[in-house]
Amino acid sequence: MSAGHANAARHGSGPDQDQDVDLVGVGFGPANLALAIAVDEHNAQCGPGRAIRTAFVERQQQFGWHRGMLLPGTTMQVSFLKDLATMRDPSSRFTFLRYLHDRGRLADFINQKSFFPTRLEFHDYLLWCAAEFTDRVRYGREAAEVRPVERDGAVEAFDVLTESVASGQETEALRARNLVISTGLVPRMPAGTAIGPHVWHTRDLRLNAEAVTDRPHRRFVVVGAGQSAAEAAEYLHREFPDAEVCAVFTRYGYSPADDSPFANRIFDPAAVDDFYRAPDEVKQALLTYHANTNYSVVDGELIEQLYRTAYQEKVAGTERLRVMGTTALTAVEQLPDGARAVLRSLTTGEAFTLECDAVVMATGYTPTDPLDLLGPLAGECLTDEQGRLRIGRDHRVATTDRVRAGIYVQGAAAGHSHGITSSLLSTLAVRSGEICDSLLLGRAERDVLTGRGAADASPAGGVPVAAG
Repeated sequence: MSAGHANAARHGSGPDQDQDVDLVGVGFGPANLALAIAVDEHNAQCGPGRAIRTAFVERQQQFGWHRGMLLPGTTMQVSFLKDLATMRDPSSRFTFLRYLHDRGRLADFINQKSFFPTRLEFHDYLLWCAAEFTDRVRYGREAAEVRPVERDGAVEAFDVLTESVASGQETEALRARNLVISTGLVPRMPAGTAIGPHVWHTRDLRLNAEAVTDRPHRRFVVVGAGQSAAEAAEYLHREFPDAEVCAVFTRYGYSPADDSPFANRIFDPAAVDDFYRAPDEVKQALLTYHANTNYSVVDGELIEQLYRTAYQEKVAGTERLRVMGTTALTAVEQLPDGARAVLRSLTTGEAFTLECDAVVMATGYTPTDPLDLLGPLAGECLTDEQGRLRIGRDHRVATTDRVRAGIYVQGAAAGHSHGITSSLLSTLAVRSGEICDSLLLGRAERDVLTGRGAADASPAGGVPVAAG
């Protein structure tokens, strides 16, 4: 976009017609990729002029999903049938099975007799899907600001101002009747620690580990007790056969994930309906009951593998994998050639230190707050008694009557209203269809309110969701 048009957008006049779309998606991870697929398949079936025009903004220079944890041999914890399309439309051309057929590996995959592809293969599937939407994604750009576009006192659209991640300049404006915020998660670090050359978060594990050259201490410390922590410990132990790996966590041992059939119903699309309708106290109870399906738990086979490794090393008298339960990390000190982990035994109170080449934090993530992006529009969004966004079943944020354009939220920010799957892959296919349907319903309602005919090709819009 030219500088002149960017300046015009900043002063309230409309962006180029080429930048005027029905939907802007902020973030282009699996969630908004699934939405792009649902919209694309609607567009392939709708009548002339009824297509939903989309644009997406993504900070990364290319599509990528947890690249730092694409560790060799690690498998998905979710069935390949819960891909980006199958649960919504098994005949979709974007299913994992279609991907396998296209890659010439369908028979080979079937012969594995497994529902769980490797993480590397599933990432390749996501890349295969994302390649279809390159022309609709502004990679290397971030949404810097969202401004309301008003008509007669009502917010009818949004101007999404984006900037180059590399330069922080080159402002571009996208105007849309709907906004879908799917900005993912940010690494969570223990208090008093920060990511640095020798203090890593698992988000960047593989990239950092592959760049290691000097290892004077021949030791790594992994902090955390969940799946990522266990995978990090196994990976470092395997990739650095001359190094000691210390797995540090406050629990007595790793806890197994509950992946039993009845418990897994919490990940079904129908469970989202049950959760959404439930009273707040029931919602909280369900999250507590079934936290062990996803949070701070480890696949049982991996636990057994790590235990066998530790035991066999004890037998051989060469213990490289040290599992240090009931131990807390109290500080990390930077060293010129590494880091010093300051630890404390929870049972004895004894404090001790470990000098290492890197401390790896497998300490999880924190959801981004959608309101941070909305600026003054945040005041138009309705919240509940606990200050959380009020989100409709169709994933649209409840707003004041003044806002007629649609704001949708995907991801962990909707966990309080839509349940445990909000930040997971399990219901992406179905959720994307629900948002697409909501956009179409909003367009139909807008056509009625404005007197437009059913064949009008105006952008998809919406009326406010009920404030109650």
